[in-house]
Amino acid sequence: MPVKLEIKGLTKKFGSFTANDHIDLTIEPGEIHCLLGENGAGKSTLMNMLYGLLDPTEGEILVDGEPVTFHSPSDAIAVGIGMVHQHFMLVPVFTVAENVMLGREQTSAPGVLSRTKASEFVHQLSERYGLQVDPSALVESLPVGAQQRVEILKALSNEAKVLILDEPTAVLTPQEIDELMDIMRSLKELGTSIIFITHKLREVRAVGDRISVIRRGKVVGTAPPTATEAELAEMMVGREVKLKVDKAPPKTGEVVLSVEGCTVVDPRGHQVVKDVSFEARAGEVLGIAGVQGNGQTELIKALLGLVRPDAGVIRLDGEDISRHGPRESLDDGIGYIPEDRSHDGYIGAFSVRENLILDLYRTDRFSRGPALRLDDIAANADHRIVEFDIRTESASTPVSSLSGGNQQKVVVAREFSRPLKVLVASQPTRGVDVGSIEFIHKRIISERDKGTAVIIVSTELDEIFALSDRIAVMYDGRIVDTVSPDIRREDIGLLMAGATPDKPEEVTV
Repeated sequence: MPVKLEIKGLTKKFGSFTANDHIDLTIEPGEIHCLLGENGAGKSTLMNMLYGLLDPTEGEILVDGEPVTFHSPSDAIAVGIGMVHQHFMLVPVFTVAENVMLGREQTSAPGVLSRTKASEFVHQLSERYGLQVDPSALVESLPVGAQQRVEILKALSNEAKVLILDEPTAVLTPQEIDELMDIMRSLKELGTSIIFITHKLREVRAVGDRISVIRRGKVVGTAPPTATEAELAEMMVGREVKLKVDKAPPKTGEVVLSVEGCTVVDPRGHQVVKDVSFEARAGEVLGIAGVQGNGQTELIKALLGLVRPDAGVIRLDGEDISRHGPRESLDDGIGYIPEDRSHDGYIGAFSVRENLILDLYRTDRFSRGPALRLDDIAANADHRIVEFDIRTESASTPVSSLSGGNQQKVVVAREFSRPLKVLVASQPTRGVDVGSIEFIHKRIISERDKGTAVIIVSTELDEIFALSDRIAVMYDGRIVDTVSPDIRREDIGLLMAGATPDKPEEVTV
């Protein structure tokens, strides 16, 4: 039987910080209810309370009109709530059947596991819901989209009536996203309610029955799927947002960065970058597209000198920089916006002022011998805060206390405050709000128009299409093709899944 889920006044506080502020939501039986909001808006905190991972500070949860209290996920599962987490909770070396039945193993006799019974159960479950997977396949051998089906089967095996999908499209190709949308519609027809959590405007309009928008821990409105992307973006940010990047055709110059046969072997001895070659020219944006984990991170680290390539040559203005370290790369004129800003982009305990000169403090502009020019450092910070619209109480505020979008602006401001030959931006807008995305995209195009060679690495196809003048697609450590941004989403999705003219079968799951 489908169930009705109600949330009334649900509040969660962590000390003085309010993550969720008196949230009211109703999930009707058999509907796809989209929860839209930027990272940090409070979506995952809310879902973690619904799944028994966090205790509410205030408010109540009702299932079919009856109040319920969850002390653990098992309590939520018992009333029919299942959750598929953004980061899969699977055991890679187990089979599909073993993962689905984990904790509820089938036995043929007391103390004797029955893999046959487990496989039969999973096969029947996959047939019932139209989620085709091989029960005997090892999870580590499956494509990401198939692994997600296993996660959904795990939840449905517990008779979930309400299924929470937390950012389920973050690691999928466009084709896998389409497949997931079809699965969601099928589950809806069978009476399952779905809470679909995302920050992607295109997706909620494609699949949702209703769209609730969370901003700064509060529900600011509910809209129908007929609402435009501009209207939804305005609800998310609180002001009008320009979603399209305005840019003139590139004025492409000489080759600035060339990579020939770059190969990187990880500490386990696996080749993660395989004979990669490409060129980046002055005044253009080269986008590198691909599903996360196909060698992009290691390639970028090789460009920055964070790892040394095991083969191949990297040249900047014709000079071999393959053996240069990070400091030499920065001094050579390479700017770097890392994919994980909290790990590689700033020092949280340092002030905004200090973070804005992390790779510049040795220059004559900010130091005289061993002594720092404090007045110049302060003036630089005041200027950058205004120029890059960094929302902070003062330049002495620790960066760790800023919002994600403003932390990213500090990183961007620092890298753009010196002359660059090449800008390498990896996931440049990950975890920032729509308004900050708009600003960062403008600055990247402005840097391109100054004649800098820009390399963008992003798993967000919308971002790749918006910024790129050429797109290189990576799969399994290789660049499988370099294409125009006029390519269809479906075609680039096939490339991201490994399909090439001589290997079309690699996209089959």
